[in-house]
Amino acid sequence: MITSSFEYHKPENVDGVISLLTEWGDDARVIAGGHSLIPVMKQRMTDISHLIDLGAIESLKGISIDGGTVTIGAMTTQHELISDEALAKAVPLIREASLQIADPQVRYLGTIGGNIANGDPANDMPGLMQTLDATYHLTGANGNRTVQAREFYEAAYFTAREDDEILTAISFDAPSGGYAYEKQKRKIGDYATAAAGVLISVKAGKCSAASVALTNLSDTPVYCEDAVDALVGSTLDDLAIKAAVKAAVDASDPVADTRGPVEFKKHVAGIIVKKAINSAVARA
Repeated sequence: MITSSFEYHKPENVDGVISLLTEWGDDARVIAGGHSLIPVMKQRMTDISHLIDLGAIESLKGISIDGGTVTIGAMTTQHELISDEALAKAVPLIREASLQIADPQVRYLGTIGGNIANGDPANDMPGLMQTLDATYHLTGANGNRTVQAREFYEAAYFTAREDDEILTAISFDAPSGGYAYEKQKRKIGDYATAAAGVLISVKAGKCSAASVALTNLSDTPVYCEDAVDALVGSTLDDLAIKAAVKAAVDASDPVADTRGPVEFKKHVAGIIVKKAINSAVARA
């Protein structure tokens, strides 16, 4: 199928985007890489009469590392996340996760902002941002505001972003210690059956800090606080890791689909979380 007719806009600054969103309301949508929106438009599952392309807005692009704070523009592509050596040195977890997203053709156009803001529970970046405890920067008709990644997702495709707002940037503190992003999928380019991001810091032989988050195992990304509690303060022995894995699986709430029944997904989640924790511990 082909899309219904629409007017195409390509403003050169954020103010122009907000002006168009305010003027056209529900009839307008912004487009970044287009991998989620274009298929929906072709199937005529959404009625959009004004399409606002963010591709010309330079202020939405780029990667900045200032001291220990990393800031990434929403229109930065997955390929740019992979190829930026300074980012790979400061946060190797980003490169590891980005290399597991789709395929090179998609990564050349797909953006971190589109992956995050769409609210698709199968996307990798929302779960990764839970792991990094990222802050989302939003701009709308009422000005600028920030929302924590762990508070942004409300349900599948529903987020804290208002209709007249756009995501402009993502920021977080560069983590230290061990890291891992593990993902099980049916084939190259597929969404995850289960994926997990893990950060581990060790001091004096004990886990001093940790972060565990899940992808595509609920209708939102899942930050596993009980799994973190099981790890922090432990010597990261088998008993502590087993408790953390159980807590993460218990926090998941997958649904049956073409990737398998609920029981299978929970089984895979356990394997993936354990693998991610062990990898992060080894790197720590």
